[in-house]
Amino acid sequence: MLKTMPSKALITIINFVFLTIFLLVYATVLPRPSSDYLENAGSLVRCSLGECHQKKTEKSFKMKAVLEETQANQHTEKHKRANKVVPSFFGEMGKGMRIGLVNMEEGYVSEWSKHGETTRVYFERVSQFLNWTDLFPEWIDEEEENDVPSCPEIPMPEYAEYGSMDIIVAKLPCRYPKKGWRRDVFRLQVHLIVANLATKNAKNDWRGKTKVVFWSRCRPMMELFPCDNLVKREGEWWFYEAEVKRLEHKVSLPVGSCKLALPLWEQGTKEGHELSKNEQKIESRVRMKREAYATVLHSSEAYVCGAITLAQTLLQTGTKRDLILLADNSISVSKRDALSKAGWMVRIMTRIRNPRAEKGSYNEYNYSKFRLWQLTDYDKIIFIDSDIIVLRNLDILFRFPQISATGNDQSIFNSGIMVIEPSNCTFRVLMRLRDDIVSYNGGDQGFLNEVFVWWHRLPRRVNLLKNFWAKTTAEAREKNALFGAEPAEVYAIHYLGWKPWHCYRDYDCNWDTLEQRVYASDVAHRRWWKVHDGMEERLQRFCGLTKRRRSELKWERRKARKMRLADGHWKINISDPRRFLALSID
Repeated sequence: MLKTMPSKALITIINFVFLTIFLLVYATVLPRPSSDYLENAGSLVRCSLGECHQKKTEKSFKMKAVLEETQANQHTEKHKRANKVVPSFFGEMGKGMRIGLVNMEEGYVSEWSKHGETTRVYFERVSQFLNWTDLFPEWIDEEEENDVPSCPEIPMPEYAEYGSMDIIVAKLPCRYPKKGWRRDVFRLQVHLIVANLATKNAKNDWRGKTKVVFWSRCRPMMELFPCDNLVKREGEWWFYEAEVKRLEHKVSLPVGSCKLALPLWEQGTKEGHELSKNEQKIESRVRMKREAYATVLHSSEAYVCGAITLAQTLLQTGTKRDLILLADNSISVSKRDALSKAGWMVRIMTRIRNPRAEKGSYNEYNYSKFRLWQLTDYDKIIFIDSDIIVLRNLDILFRFPQISATGNDQSIFNSGIMVIEPSNCTFRVLMRLRDDIVSYNGGDQGFLNEVFVWWHRLPRRVNLLKNFWAKTTAEAREKNALFGAEPAEVYAIHYLGWKPWHCYRDYDCNWDTLEQRVYASDVAHRRWWKVHDGMEERLQRFCGLTKRRRSELKWERRKARKMRLADGHWKINISDPRRFLALSID
């Protein structure tokens, strides 16, 4: 029996029911539009074509303003970057210059190219294994007994490959505030390259000066580019007009203290390198008037006798230079008169305090030596400590630049005898640095060695220190032979420890104190007293003993006797008439 098929009406009814259910569900689940959307939709429907166009234009203006502001900011940032790469004052120098670029990255060259024709100077960077102590060793074989001293090579450009330059621009490395940042061999290399370019490739003006610009957080080395030549500073930019002749002299000297700036012997003979009588006559009188020897006395009269003796020995060498003595008010009028009679031109100064020194300490005012740089009526000064006697003419040293001195220890120079170039600008720099620089020994020598790290070595015979650090028989024999040689084989003797005028003339009192025995030499002691005995009696009387020092000498001899020191100096009978109160000074 066949099943009956559902009618079309029934199918239609079923489909309608399902559709109704679907629509009800859909209406319930479907998200409703937000009111904001409806308001915007209404406004869109209501606005006319003109109104809608106006609103669109307003938005376009706002967008354009934002874009223009962004572009302006980008231009400003670009301008700032350009000023960082090129200082603003460079535009004042004109266009079309030939610019030599040293240690400048490729990315910066394009900015400089806008100001003229650029030439990058290529060079091999110095080895990272080359240390400052390689250039400034503690000791070299000055006598050339075993070897001829030599210096490590610092790579330099092929200067002949580069044409003439109107200005030299260099980026200087700066490791500040890292300890020892001034003693950076790469930093020195860049300085030397610039100095050589200035003498070999740079264009000079009618004054013999050339333009040099440095880019650095750190001040360029005053040893090569003194502050007197600084024309303008802008942030990290330093613009100099460098003196070419001065630079020529500087770069002709050894790269460090690894070699002597002043050869010890001439043409392999044992004759010292001094000016002959004919050379001394040829010396310009004008030049001699611009050169002087100088010493400093402050805070105490303990060194008045030494200064008197120093003046006498300088005059005995035949020098025609002025002798300048800077003294503070601690030196009495009677002592100043004696110093004048001895040969000094006395100038009164205000002493300078070392801000790091303790009150009342020996080094509280030892920065008074900075006053030497204020002697600007002279071009060159040879400073000599007042505990030194000069045995041979030192005028040859005026031919050497600041700072020329003998070595001390490690990589530093001894400031007992040094060539300086007076400058008020340099003086101001030294004064500003007082609070920043830490002196290794708390004194002026440590301070100056941090400012002038690139110095020129003079033979130790120029400033032979009376010390015996090695404590060997060979050292004592060698030095005592030099101290006592006749005619003199050393230029000057520097009396460390107790000074000869603070001892009895019978022997060197450094023998009586354990910590001072490294300074003891009877030969050097007798040499000083020989000079003393050659002075006028009216000057000798300023070399007496104070009551306090007489008491100290007695106490030191008593201690030496109690310890039964093997040298036996404490056994010597004292014949020095200064041991009596009547001949002492107060």
